[in-house]
Amino acid sequence: MLLKNHLRRDLQWLKRQARKDRRITVALLVGVVAAWTRQLSPWDAPDGSEVLLGLSLGLLAGSGIAWLASAFLVTRTIRARKEPVEQLRWVSRIRRSKEWAFWSVSAYVAWHLLQFVTALVLG
Repeated sequence: MLLKNHLRRDLQWLKRQARKDRRITVALLVGVVAAWTRQLSPWDAPDGSEVLLGLSLGLLAGSGIAWLASAFLVTRTIRARKEPVEQLRWVSRIRRSKEWAFWSVSAYVAWHLLQFVTALVLG
């Protein structure tokens, strides 16, 4: 009986943490879309070599793929499940979604850094 109460309490804690993680994930996804929209509206291709252009487009594609993966996983967690095993899968999807969202943000930051370093070196 005592073990069952501990497991129930732990599952409740995991669900609360997952709801926080889902809010963080959605905020990151919205932030990445806003940042890319702001950056790419007047974007000119780097004047350097094809290598820099390839790196820029690779980081853009990587961020986009990570964003799509995160958005897919977070949409699969819209409604909570009733069974404890399904609830654990729900928590796992939210955590993976948050990881993908951070990968998307990281690719954006790397792209921004590449643009900055390129402007310093070539400008």
